Amino acid sequence: MTVSVLLVDDQELMRMGLTMVLDAHDDITVVGEAADGASAIAAAARLQPDVVLMDVRMPGIDGVTATERITSSNESVRVLIMTTFDLDEHVLGALRAGASGFLLKDTPPEDLVSAVRSVAAGDAVVSPRVTRRLLSRFMTEDPAPPRDVEVLNSLTEREREVLGLIATGMSNAEIAGSLFLSEATVKTHVGRVLTKLHLRDRVQAVVLAYETGLVTPGS
Repeated sequence: MTVSVLLVDDQELMRMGLTMVLDAHDDITVVGEAADGASAIAAAARLQPDVVLMDVRMPGIDGVTATERITSSNESVRVLIMTTFDLDEHVLGALRAGASGFLLKDTPPEDLVSAVRSVAAGDAVVSPRVTRRLLSRFMTEDPAPPRDVEVLNSLTEREREVLGLIATGMSNAEIAGSLFLSEATVKTHVGRVLTKLHLRDRVQAVVLAYETGLVTPGS
């Protein structure tokens, strides 16, 4: 399988560098570029890429708005946010808007390639602990309207427990150790949580857990 990528950044040199890194791999191909949010939305609709590498700070339509429009119109397209700062307030907005994670712009090339492959396969690529730190800060300083906790009623007690542990930053292996389950069983529970709550990936699960109050910043 070849992963198709759309690059979105208002800096041409950044796009050139990313293209060189990604096109050096046989299983990844850059199918298009965009310099702003409006062009990104149009290109994503036209090209239907597997992954969009999206800058958040751009003139006109920013990366957060572009991410929301792209992911709402095509759930199969995954968006990876690129940012200069790991606590950029725009990143949280992008995660809420449907992004599958974020990367720092100084990410080593091999990590960038791995991230693109992972997102294309349906995984979130941001470290759960980094996500937790990000959410803890910005949901305290700039909280979103709370979600009704009843959205969690479809979950079994065990699934709710697993969701809570995901949100505290645990990997599947760590959850398995905590609950005395096999890692395969935890993976099944995680999959059911995502399916029942109509979530794209673990990042979205963490956001929902905070917004429903299942976990709270600092817990």
